[in-house]
Amino acid sequence: MKKHIKITAEKARNCDDPMEMIDPLWWSVSIYDSYEKYISDLKPFTMPQRYVFAMMWYAAEVENGGHDQFFSNSTGIVWEDALNGFKEIGCENCRDILSEAAKRMGGKPSFVRAERWQQEDELEPDFEDLDDRFYDESNNYAENIIEYIKTNAESFVFDGEIDFPFD
Repeated sequence: MKKHIKITAEKARNCDDPMEMIDPLWWSVSIYDSYEKYISDLKPFTMPQRYVFAMMWYAAEVENGGHDQFFSNSTGIVWEDALNGFKEIGCENCRDILSEAAKRMGGKPSFVRAERWQQEDELEPDFEDLDDRFYDESNNYAENIIEYIKTNAESFVFDGEIDFPFD
């Protein structure tokens, strides 16, 4: 089913929910297929939208089950965009946490889920300290993302139809 989504610059400037700003990506960008499909699905969107999308996926997974869950699930495909996003929004603590997690995954976690599983099996990274550090940053990164959206409101404008999986 098609769903019309409209995000105006004014709405973005008054953002209090980053998820609302990435709604078009949430339903249009596949993290479940190949990295090439992920990149292709992102083409209609801006880099700020892409970064917020990745950071929100990263945060949701880490807050739910830690870095183990993030890297072992399909969402691990967004790790590099989330890393770049944290740099872009000036959230250096989150960037440092994710950078260290990536190092523990061999320096460059694969964009292929099965290969990330293999990396985790071989390296057996312990992320507990990084999980704790990220939980301590939860208020900071959320505030930074909201401020970034407000500052870059024009980059979040969207007016179009998306394929919505639910009626």
